[in-house]
Amino acid sequence: MPPSHSASHTCLRCLNAINRSTNTTGIATRITLGRRALSSVQNHGARLPGSKQSPINTPKRSIGTGTFSSGAPKGQTVRNEPPEYRSPGGLESTPLPKAEGRPLLMPNNLFHSFSNSPSPEIRKRAAFIKQNAYCSHPDHRQTRLPMNPDDPEARKSSTGGLAPAHVKFECPDCGIPVSCSEEHWADDYEAHLEICDTLREINEDDHDLRSGRFFPEFEYPGDQIEEAMVNMTNWDTFLFSREFRAINDERSLRQATRLLTYPVTIGSVLHELSPYSIKKGGRLTVEGLKSLSALRYTLHPPRTGGGPDIKGLRPAPPPVRIFILGARAESSLPREVWVQLTHLFPRVSFHLIFIGPESMANRDAEFPLPPRTPENPFGAIVEDRLTNSMKITTYVEYYHTLHEAGHFYPYDPYFDCFMLFHPGLGHPASSHEWRETIPQLLQTKVPILVTGYTQYDMERDIDWVKKTVGGEMDMLMEPGENRFRSLRWDLNDLDPQDISCGNWGVWAFRGKRYETTKKDVE
Repeated sequence: MPPSHSASHTCLRCLNAINRSTNTTGIATRITLGRRALSSVQNHGARLPGSKQSPINTPKRSIGTGTFSSGAPKGQTVRNEPPEYRSPGGLESTPLPKAEGRPLLMPNNLFHSFSNSPSPEIRKRAAFIKQNAYCSHPDHRQTRLPMNPDDPEARKSSTGGLAPAHVKFECPDCGIPVSCSEEHWADDYEAHLEICDTLREINEDDHDLRSGRFFPEFEYPGDQIEEAMVNMTNWDTFLFSREFRAINDERSLRQATRLLTYPVTIGSVLHELSPYSIKKGGRLTVEGLKSLSALRYTLHPPRTGGGPDIKGLRPAPPPVRIFILGARAESSLPREVWVQLTHLFPRVSFHLIFIGPESMANRDAEFPLPPRTPENPFGAIVEDRLTNSMKITTYVEYYHTLHEAGHFYPYDPYFDCFMLFHPGLGHPASSHEWRETIPQLLQTKVPILVTGYTQYDMERDIDWVKKTVGGEMDMLMEPGENRFRSLRWDLNDLDPQDISCGNWGVWAFRGKRYETTKKDVE
């Protein structure tokens, strides 16, 4: 990149969404509450020092809602003009904050220890880790109960041993505080080697987000002709068949999939070209085929011969409702990410409904919340001007409260679906929040899709559901790795040994259906 030009992020909202979903501050983490809390991290664009804001006399043209110089290099901030976020059709353009003056981190200069990072946000994160995380050396006593057999806390003794100590020493290979001292780090180096490379990858990815480079991976394609079929075998075939810009760098691919994993995970299960099938190893069950066939009948309707003129008017079916319960990071994703779901099903419209007490986290610009009135008894936040085929509604409320009020009745297995991203159903610290909700979900008889951080996490959730509702559930899809999981790894700031990737696995279930049979009486 020439030093005479300034650089800015492609879309600051995409970067902020990644940061919010990867950082954990506070006590509501997957370790303590079964889910990772959201932290507001604001990133700014970058500008090379010494670049002057001189006027440009080249002719200008209008692109979208922002005005750019036709002679400016692609991906550079145009001088004397504020950077503008370019959104797809139907989405309002949002201006970005002005760029800060700090150096641009080059691809070969992304590794820095957290404490000596050029980014102030990462230095604050390092201080938070040192203040809250404990050394994982087995000579220390346990600070909490182990969550699974592979938990590093399981190596520690519950009684005796050294007192728990906060991490202070940063590994020179990954740059993240992992031990209380260099002696404990060296003594436990063999165990640390199992995740050291992944921690270094997390370190470089976080610095990449704050590098100030141009992010072409956050530019999303629009509609495409229906004859161009989408290949959902894996991320590579999906991005190619959906006509995304070529992503030739693994780090860029990780950054892109961190956001796209949410809508594409839903689409990969519901689409008629889904990689999950009833064949051997396809993980779909017979009951799952029945439920998904009903939804696919709606999502892939036949051509009606409709058109834009009077003769082409046709009655439109109601939108497909996707209830996203326990919404956290996914509710604050840039809306252009969720719009990608409509491009997979171009003939239908969607109504996304985010429900949960944390569903408005990191959406401070939309506060104060609407008052609760007889017309809007639960204070719903409605976004109905995104596109002509998508509407988003957010409820800062528990689902069981809305269900008992009959707010969404009736439910239709042809038009409704529930989605739970990392719910922590079986986690001891969060299972009580789902005790009322799960039986109500089973009563609706519509598919319930669930993701998890690990195989153990999903199996624990399944065991808890079976224990809670007994045999009143049908398994629709066996638990296993999600084809469209996030390729980027995330770090738990309260425990640097705890790393995970979003939507690693996916499974599905539904309330048990009983079919009545008629017996001939002689």
